[in-house]
Amino acid sequence: MNSKLLTVREATLGVLRSFGVDRVFGNPGSTELAFLGDWPDDIDYVLGLQEGCVVGMADGYAQATGRPSFVNLHSAAGLGHALGNLFTAFRNKTPMVVTAGQQARSLLRMRPYLFAEDAELFPKPYVKWSVEPARAEDVPAAIAQAFLTAMQHPRGPTFVSVPSDDWTRPASIPPIRHIATEFAPDPAAIVRLGSAIAAAKRPAFVVGPEVDRNGCVATMVAVTERARAAVWTSPMSSRASFPELHAQFAGFLPAVPGGLAGTLREADLIVVFGAPVFTFHVEGQCDLLDDETPVWQITDDPTEAASAAVGDTIIATLPKALDALLSVLPDRIDRVLPVMRVRPAAPAPANPIPPGYALSRLSALLPQDAIVVEEAPSHRPAIQQFLPMRGADSFYTMASGGLGYSLPASVGVALARPDQRIVCLIGDGSAMYCIQAIWTAAQRGLPIMFVVMNNSGYGAMRAFSRIMQAHRPPGIDLPGLDFVALAKGLGCPGKRVTEAAQLDLILSEALAVKGPTLVDIAVDETTTDLFNPPKG
Repeated sequence: MNSKLLTVREATLGVLRSFGVDRVFGNPGSTELAFLGDWPDDIDYVLGLQEGCVVGMADGYAQATGRPSFVNLHSAAGLGHALGNLFTAFRNKTPMVVTAGQQARSLLRMRPYLFAEDAELFPKPYVKWSVEPARAEDVPAAIAQAFLTAMQHPRGPTFVSVPSDDWTRPASIPPIRHIATEFAPDPAAIVRLGSAIAAAKRPAFVVGPEVDRNGCVATMVAVTERARAAVWTSPMSSRASFPELHAQFAGFLPAVPGGLAGTLREADLIVVFGAPVFTFHVEGQCDLLDDETPVWQITDDPTEAASAAVGDTIIATLPKALDALLSVLPDRIDRVLPVMRVRPAAPAPANPIPPGYALSRLSALLPQDAIVVEEAPSHRPAIQQFLPMRGADSFYTMASGGLGYSLPASVGVALARPDQRIVCLIGDGSAMYCIQAIWTAAQRGLPIMFVVMNNSGYGAMRAFSRIMQAHRPPGIDLPGLDFVALAKGLGCPGKRVTEAAQLDLILSEALAVKGPTLVDIAVDETTTDLFNPPKG
């Protein structure tokens, strides 16, 4: 232990450096000034103009780097603004340490201005661990514990509330500790699963976001090819954990019980990797849960394991589990490969522009290493059909269903991947939740192309209202939004596309811009059945 007494601030900066923190994401306020004064040159302060943006940027950065991010918010109000994206970070299993200022300890008894009441309870249950340290000298150790907790599987955000007068008090840097966070599966269970896969006639693999989050896509492909199994993406997956042009990729499972059961009807064994069994969006009868089809799950999350409706679960981290499974599978399994997925032809150009046509042209023009950060829920079926992802580190979206994540997350991903083209593919409704993040992208000259799929409304709500027979609900149409003007006001150039004949030229010009740019595409108002999307 470093016995030299420092200030809490100096000791905390030492903690950040020990965990490899090179950026702090924040929106400052008075209760944080003692921490932020004389900011060091070796840690970049990334300013977001609203706290939801700040957490979204930190989420994208942590996921793209694989390291925990650090967030500094302003008191209870700032944390309140951030809670929507903190909920998403929890569902995304993003390692993140969030701090927020608290009023001075000497004032707390009198409930002062900007006082955070029950500060450590405020973000629960959407943080793994939360604390307001009992003593000022405990702050550096609490922040170190928050980092260590955030990085243990299942990963997720943690929270520390820091009174404003703590930063100048004496403290020491806590000892640097290392926790080996990977854990192996039960060997006997892996052998049983390997035997079940080898004996099956029509196995179906379901891959979830944890495969990509843990850097295991290549191993997942190797296991799949050895097993000669069909591969499906888990319902509502927030990452692309398998190359979507691979011959064994079968498609995307719907988040509706009947549709999922129908899709997997022919399988005589189902193995779920890094996802729940199963994520549903609406209620209904899932015959699969009652027909005794064998189901296995591999997850690093004990809560996911316990909440699965059926099947056997192996609890392990994905790198260890996939390596172990590959080692027990026979070198050759005599089984006919599943029929390759048939992808539909792109729609013909028309005006207004069909979403599928716009997405097919975007797919054709993107660089091979482009990363898509998506929040266009009404267009998700078309994205799955016409914008195939390459697999590892190619696709990010929110696991929570809460809007306002992807626009700031694209900024965080771009900070982590400055040499790659980042495409923020977003709906016009979704864009308005954290539009301020464009300012940060512009200030930093980040290589982001913001593509707004503009159908002048909440397209997903249009689809739901038809499915649920809710006639003429209010609040669905969004006329009068000028995204080019909004982007320009935030320092980002943009163009609007209303004619299909203009699309390739404007997308190509935008892709050639080194910094951020925005393309607002006027697409038609066609709605897709989000619960039972087209096959292929």
